[in-house]
Amino acid sequence: MNPTQPAPAQPTTDTAPTADAVLAEVGDMLRTVLAEYGDDDAEIAMSTTFNRDLELESIDLVTLAGLLEERYGQRVNLAEFLAGMEFDEIIELTVGRLVEYVVWSLKTTQAG
Repeated sequence: MNPTQPAPAQPTTDTAPTADAVLAEVGDMLRTVLAEYGDDDAEIAMSTTFNRDLELESIDLVTLAGLLEERYGQRVNLAEFLAGMEFDEIIELTVGRLVEYVVWSLKTTQAG
């Protein structure tokens, strides 16, 4: 690669990410996690719950946290997000709430 050539474009680094774009990316990450169980064609929407609908275990959330960090870097910290919740909130956590957190985190770090 020529050093004067710009690097390949990274999606939405200078504009605010949309919930739809983040939902698509998080959905892909979740399908990667679910593929280990042979369930990579699950329907993932904002109302999908991690526990009841996707039946994810805590180790799966650790895997998801790693994928989120790979994609977004330190700007999105799933462990920190979950640490601020009560147990019941974690059990009822929806994809939509995670998407909102990711969008908020990206907008906050962009502005700062």
